[in-house]
Amino acid sequence: MLVSTSVRERSVIFSRRIQQSDYNVGVFKHRYKVLVSLVGLLWVFGGCFSTTADESFLIRGDEAIVRGDLPAALAEYRMAVQRGGSEDPSALVRVAHTHALMGNIDEAGDSYQQAVKFDSDLIDQAVSDLVRLAQEAMNRSDLFGLASAMEIAKMFRPGITVDGMALPLARHYFNSGEYATALSYYQSAISGGRKDTIPEVIFEAASAYDEVGDCRRALLHYEQYRGMIASWRRGEVDWRIGNCLILLARELRSINADEEALVYLERAVAIGEPRSLQSLAHFEIGEILFDLNRCEDAMQAFLEVSRADQTGTSPLVSRALWRYDELRFLGSLGGVGDRGC
Repeated sequence: MLVSTSVRERSVIFSRRIQQSDYNVGVFKHRYKVLVSLVGLLWVFGGCFSTTADESFLIRGDEAIVRGDLPAALAEYRMAVQRGGSEDPSALVRVAHTHALMGNIDEAGDSYQQAVKFDSDLIDQAVSDLVRLAQEAMNRSDLFGLASAMEIAKMFRPGITVDGMALPLARHYFNSGEYATALSYYQSAISGGRKDTIPEVIFEAASAYDEVGDCRRALLHYEQYRGMIASWRRGEVDWRIGNCLILLARELRSINADEEALVYLERAVAIGEPRSLQSLAHFEIGEILFDLNRCEDAMQAFLEVSRADQTGTSPLVSRALWRYDELRFLGSLGGVGDRGC
């Protein structure tokens, strides 16, 4: 398609005005680069589409951009869209890009979505602007803005990743209770993280797995983290490890995978956490050993229940002592049923 004379001339004038501007270079260096990039953008769109928007608004908007008056430019571009440019990509992209320059994340995303409907080639520009907005948000510690910009960018290009953003995004989603979403970012952060941050990140990833109920993967990360820190710092991670071990053991017991459950329970007892669940761990060990015909070991495990109990009045203690006596006095006579000892 041939470029209309008015569009070509306007682009040339627009470019010259930027070059002839007497802006202080030290103050406006970044804005200058952004405006120059916008000139190229406007040239491309002017050459690819027949203009249906009212060009007078576009011209005034371009002039406002050159002056650095973004609110005025946005107002002109929006009027151009309203006055016949609702399906004109060259007008729609001006609105979107100006919103991006102003830091309006949601508005930029919405405007780019409208523009992309009429030209999919605008996706690259949309992603570029949104990633820039995400980086700016990250630099000012605005995790909500960072997440918002990247979520919109992923709508245009699913799977996009940017170095340095994985951990902040993971922590944002974790703190928001969106643990499943956080996990994918934690995985990226672990694979590409610095050595001095890996222990902390591994613990956070383990906690995310724990929160979604995946204790198996949580344990892998908890144990890895435990091996990387000093023994005096292990209180919290030991509690979490023990809790997961006992939960998994009880699930395994429910499907008769007793030998695997025994491994988890013995590890929980070795760690000694959670203390409130140690009596339960010993009791479950006793029951498994009984089923495996290891009577002496089962009796010892039942005795450990009372030693591990913190209340001194738990019904579990009475039950364990009853099981101990049952094995001691009736086991050799075959009076404990048709299973185990």
